[in-house]
Amino acid sequence: MKIWVDADACPVVIKEILFKAANRTKIHTTLLANHNMSVLKSPYIHFSQVSQGFDVADNEIVERCQVGDLVITSDIPLASDIIDKGGLALSSRGEVFSKENIKSLLSMRDFMDTMRSSGEHTGGPAPMNQADRQQFAAQLDKILTRHLQSQPKS
Repeated sequence: MKIWVDADACPVVIKEILFKAANRTKIHTTLLANHNMSVLKSPYIHFSQVSQGFDVADNEIVERCQVGDLVITSDIPLASDIIDKGGLALSSRGEVFSKENIKSLLSMRDFMDTMRSSGEHTGGPAPMNQADRQQFAAQLDKILTRHLQSQPKS
């Protein structure tokens, strides 16, 4: 398993949780963004800057992701592509995207896009709070523990 992070919109507090998890589990974690950012110096944490442009980072994540890899993103179309490819997807608020929920989430996203384009003010997501951080950390820990338990003992 590798962890891929859609880092352009990933909150700093979530990156910090990921850095700790990568070092604790020794799972390689790569942040991809279209602008430079600093990451914790570690053999398990990597940064890859992609060129500017619409969905360039998303497309790169889809290309690099393998079956069983985990992608951290709040981008529902990206999560859908990852699920189709056999990967796992987790939002920065701890929502696990799955085959069972991704179609309805895409439909709701498209509906909200239609509402916004017609002039409706739908507001953005609520600010990230402590419960969101705890939910993310708990779901990440659950996914990583399941992965580590499935590995053969050496």
